Amino acid sequence: MRSLRIHPHLHDVFGEEQPVAYLAAILLFGAAVSAVFTLSAGPLLADLAWWRAAVALVLVLDIAAGCVANFTPSTNDFYAARPRNRWVFIAIHFHIVLVALLVGSGIAAGVIVWAYTIAAAALVNRLAGQGAQTFVGGLLLAVGFAGLPLLPGLTPAMMAVSGLFMLKVLFSFAVDHYRTVPAHDGQVSKNGGRG
Repeated sequence: MRSLRIHPHLHDVFGEEQPVAYLAAILLFGAAVSAVFTLSAGPLLADLAWWRAAVALVLVLDIAAGCVANFTPSTNDFYAARPRNRWVFIAIHFHIVLVALLVGSGIAAGVIVWAYTIAAAALVNRLAGQGAQTFVGGLLLAVGFAGLPLLPGLTPAMMAVSGLFMLKVLFSFAVDHYRTVPAHDGQVSKNGGRG
């Protein structure tokens, strides 16, 4: 599969090198989710100033594209080699609150989703290098998904974006998917199936 070297300014997003097919999938998924959000939240967006709607859609695209990008070996390995950058990335992610503020819907729920996601991602990141990291990340993600319908004021569009935000930060990003972990029999195996 043909790969592209990524410009240093974009290493935090895509890592140092990405297969062209992965880049296409990342961008297409982000654009598709933004389009679905536009259709689902159409009446809400129609009442906004154009710039608010545009910024909200860019943030939705970033959230969705990041879900996929963070699963790639290149992005994963970039942050695995830079633990401090991973902490900074977790700390700066308040996109869901910004989207809620921009569209004027589900602001309290957005704050709850953000607080839960950041706290859970910090816990998962503290487990870096341990075999339990993937399990704990998956468990906390499942708990977050199960709680979404209980939050007040979430439209279907905001519920979907909130779920993607949790997936992006808590599981896709905070878990080191391609680390080497000890197998149960004491042998070393590659988690994630990467050879």
